[in-house]
Amino acid sequence: MLRHVLAAACAASAAAIQAAPTASPLSSTLPAPATSLLSSSGRLAAPLASSVKAEASSKGNLLVLRGGGEGLRRVLSHQDLDTEVHGPEDTADTRYYAKDVVESEHRSLWHDLPLFEADPVTAKPTGALNFVCEIPKWTRKKFELATKEPLNPIKQDEKKGQLRSFKKGDIYFNYGCFPRTWEDPDFIHPDVGVGGDNDPLDVCEIGLRQIRTGQVRPVKVLGVLCMVDEGEADWKVIVIDREDAWAEKLHDIDDVQKLLPGTLDTIREWFRTYKIPDGKPPNEFALGERFMDRAYALSVVHETHRAWARLVRGNVEEEEEKKTEKKEEEEEVVLTASTKPKTKKFTMKRNLSVPSIDALKQVEGSLLSDEKTLGEALQKAKIDA
Repeated sequence: MLRHVLAAACAASAAAIQAAPTASPLSSTLPAPATSLLSSSGRLAAPLASSVKAEASSKGNLLVLRGGGEGLRRVLSHQDLDTEVHGPEDTADTRYYAKDVVESEHRSLWHDLPLFEADPVTAKPTGALNFVCEIPKWTRKKFELATKEPLNPIKQDEKKGQLRSFKKGDIYFNYGCFPRTWEDPDFIHPDVGVGGDNDPLDVCEIGLRQIRTGQVRPVKVLGVLCMVDEGEADWKVIVIDREDAWAEKLHDIDDVQKLLPGTLDTIREWFRTYKIPDGKPPNEFALGERFMDRAYALSVVHETHRAWARLVRGNVEEEEEKKTEKKEEEEEVVLTASTKPKTKKFTMKRNLSVPSIDALKQVEGSLLSDEKTLGEALQKAKIDA
């Protein structure tokens, strides 16, 4: 089984942030050649290492990948990641993998990358969160994190065997998700009345520069909008790149409304209407269609972060139960109902690719079980990034 090792989420040792080159608003990202490596600066980097620790299958084609075979020995920084493209471009086999250039391993952008960024010197939270870009602004291919595949690469969504693009046209903002979050379908939000959509928490980055597919950037949280998509809560967190020219002036959702009028309305109308060209009705929104403020957005981040932890722990419990059942069969021992493990079938129920039992200690030792550290990270994000 592929091993996805989870690093502690708030003890990062990141190098200083280097701003990516500014792109023209009308530019679009060019697909990288098959099996190539793109660094955070956009350059072609070294080829894939020859030592093999894990294998992943995609669409029946076997991809040989390194997947954390010896464990993640440090907290992952967004600056340590390059994007490696596998498969012919613009096909159902195209996959964007995250490559850890420090340890020459592939990583999961969902499970291995910390949610909160930390200062490289003090290891204290900076107030920024790590944003994984799936769809660059001014493009229309519907890329998404492959939550059901090992190492969770980014792929283009399919419907009835056809690659999906937005028929409405290009998207107006960088679109992606936060790592280590999960919108739990079983959690009914008290303000919304419906469960989550079984995906990582969606993020809309409103800065000036275009961010590439698979690129990770530190961002400031500004607010959140709740779309209700086919009876499921589909939160959209509004953020801005910490290095963006507007970042020092935008601190909460009201600042966006005041200084960048029309931006929020454009985002809401995009999500309201983007399915209409497919013959579907307009999407609806909860909370009176309002964009909620930064504090509210961080409460959503907090809940989905903890939901992700429950998802991982649920997977670990399943692994333990399988071992117990196998041992019972071998020893022909029948346990009573009171002694059998009581677990919730998270991954079997949701059909997601999440870390194996080897990740349990990493999760338990992270800030997810440290209320003080988590509180500090959230408080820092509330004050400023």
